[in-house]
Amino acid sequence: MANHLRFVGRTVMVQNGNVDAAYSVLNRILVQDGVTDAVRRSRYYEKPTKKRRRLAYEACRRVYCAEMARKIAFLSRATRQDPWLGC
Repeated sequence: MANHLRFVGRTVMVQNGNVDAAYSVLNRILVQDGVTDAVRRSRYYEKPTKKRRRLAYEACRRVYCAEMARKIAFLSRATRQDPWLGC
């Protein structure tokens, strides 16, 4: 059932014969899912050292982005107390 829902959620419908808009929506979906990057990477052989470096870079980037998002969410809380009272 989960696979079916994912398929339905990723279906692009052409409305009023507007293929260009549907194509742009499809491209956006493929980029978000990482399909275009995977196809681009698999087009040519990737050396094992380059693959290790790329995977390490992607892991570091994920950690950095998650930590930065956590810090931003902490600073932008609505219930945060004013650090400089009386200024």
